[in-house]
Amino acid sequence: MADSNFVDYVKIYCRSGKGGRGSMHLRHVKYQPNGGPDGGDGGRGGSVYLRGNHNYWTLLHLKYQRHVYAEHGGNGGRDKCHGTDGKDVYIDVPCGTVVYNAETGKYVCDVTYDGQEVLLLKGGRGGLGNFQFRTSTNQAPRYAQPGEPMQEMTIILELKLLADVGLVGFPNAGKSTLVSAVSNARPKIANYPFTTMEPSLGIVGYHDNKSFVMADIPGIIEGAAEGKGLGLRFLRHIERNSLLLFMIPGDTDDIKKDYDILFNELKQFNPELLDKHRVLAITKCDLLDDELIEMLKETLPDDLPVVFISAVTGQGLNELKDVLWNELNSESNKLQEITAEDTLVHRDKDMSRFYDEVREEDPEAEDDFEYVDDEEEGDELEDFEYEEV
Repeated sequence: MADSNFVDYVKIYCRSGKGGRGSMHLRHVKYQPNGGPDGGDGGRGGSVYLRGNHNYWTLLHLKYQRHVYAEHGGNGGRDKCHGTDGKDVYIDVPCGTVVYNAETGKYVCDVTYDGQEVLLLKGGRGGLGNFQFRTSTNQAPRYAQPGEPMQEMTIILELKLLADVGLVGFPNAGKSTLVSAVSNARPKIANYPFTTMEPSLGIVGYHDNKSFVMADIPGIIEGAAEGKGLGLRFLRHIERNSLLLFMIPGDTDDIKKDYDILFNELKQFNPELLDKHRVLAITKCDLLDDELIEMLKETLPDDLPVVFISAVTGQGLNELKDVLWNELNSESNKLQEITAEDTLVHRDKDMSRFYDEVREEDPEAEDDFEYVDDEEEGDELEDFEYEEV
């Protein structure tokens, strides 16, 4: 994965800007010995936003950007001069990015469409100058407010591919071969397990200039939901797919058993995946004769459509496209997508397993990020409330 340009996991440190201090200044002008207070307010600190950008497909542009800082607000000045506001920072991410708190594993936000802006860290408010505190009984206040402190957080950005059809199967089940046969995508294909080391997308053409997107993820093995193989790393990419296409080779000893294993892995990883529509494709059917195919049909599951295909010879590919298109556009699937958008629930990350792996590799490992404290001496950053004048 070191030489790959597909980056779907990034951990960065973000910090908003602190608010500027209010000015405590008394006006001193010739012939006005009692000019009164004229200290200006401090500027607000810059905020950190996440913004969806359809021009990005991975998190590669954030791989080496380990720190994101927003500008601090300027301090207030004399003559009621307002401090400059800190510049906001926008982090462009591809659509389908989910954000978690790296320290607690709590879900923070989700960016799903182009142009969506999510406030991640709010900049501190600027402090009020002494001009704001003048009253009839206190005409020369000699105090001002400090700016609000900045906010900081270490976040984990995870990309979940947005596709219509997600391929689920064991290694060497023919997933990459199918994607290369029905689309212009050219994933790596070889005769050994885990040839696919990263997900790939392919646009499948259909009749009347219609199309749908198919996502190929690395093979799943038994125990993938517990971290075995590459399944745990890439299973999240099929959470956003509208339809799941299970692929099992026709020369397998027990197709029903392999399907149950894949089904249970998805159930353990996320039970909500079972609510998606499913289609079963029996691959490598060029190795089977008609009599054997008829015998296999009697042992296959009855609760989902089954298609016999061969990506090498093209057998059953048109039938597979018809079945996938009908399932994607079925009324039940459309209602499910609308409901999922309104009631989508994101689970918090289990950080205990992550910290255990880090300790095993390096017991004396320290945090990857250096927290910067650049508060000036004398700043009081306790919370305060604005007073209406």
